[in-house]
Amino acid sequence: MSSSAGHLVSDRQHSSDTARTTAVALSAVVALVGGFLGSGAVVGTPIAEAAGGALSASATLVAPAGPAFGIWSVIYAGLLALAVHQLLPSQRHDARQRATGWWVVASLLLNAAWVLVVQAGSVLGSLVAILALLAVLVVAFVRLRPTASTRRGDARSAPPLQLVLLDGVVGLYLGWVSIATVANAAAALAANGLPVTGALATSLAVVVLLVAAGVGWLLAAGGQGRVAPALSLAWGLAWIAVGRWSGQPEAPVVSVVAVVAAVLVLAAPLVVRARGVRPTAA
Repeated sequence: MSSSAGHLVSDRQHSSDTARTTAVALSAVVALVGGFLGSGAVVGTPIAEAAGGALSASATLVAPAGPAFGIWSVIYAGLLALAVHQLLPSQRHDARQRATGWWVVASLLLNAAWVLVVQAGSVLGSLVAILALLAVLVVAFVRLRPTASTRRGDARSAPPLQLVLLDGVVGLYLGWVSIATVANAAAALAANGLPVTGALATSLAVVVLLVAAGVGWLLAAGGQGRVAPALSLAWGLAWIAVGRWSGQPEAPVVSVVAVVAAVLVLAAPLVVRARGVRPTAA
């Protein structure tokens, strides 16, 4: 390749990096505005009250208790910090930021879209949005895994701050959206006539919670023992347990299974690491 051609490729890549980092920053602002609307603090309707209360803490047997949603403050703060961090010269042209940046943009826009759809009162639409959000986050999470070349030792580990703000935030985001998808799906089914209480509802809730525990193990194995997804997923499961033990509708069996599922999810990255697997970064 000639020198001029090389400069042309470099200029195009730098232009692409500028577009990507700008898009991440702007979409983070959009997501924060959406989250503000969803909180109902000043304008908008709180998510728990929107769509006829279909997504409230008492809507289904797998709805987390109200305090669980405080984790959004942590996730939004992390996403904002990531948006600022990826603008730094040391990160702007980083390969891992390039690999995940547009997926982060998609997740932020889908996050805002989910809030708007719920505000519009569409439970089914919110399920479609959150399923798309979950799929996008899975792709971003997978793209943070090392490539074949990095396994041969051809690349260095990512800086600690990047591991926290990229791997950590995406993992925390993914873990919470995983359990939120479960609650959203249950709300959509309830809105379409599935019983909220009774033997059938309890049995389905138990199955779903055990599946959620299995998802936690898949994330731990696929993420090489990364703990962030386990923390937020277990957080959601723990608050489901609280909701079904002390809130309405009561379901002690579901509460106990949720506790067991949370413990299993937290144990997953520990077991993966005990087997000698450690998180690595491209």
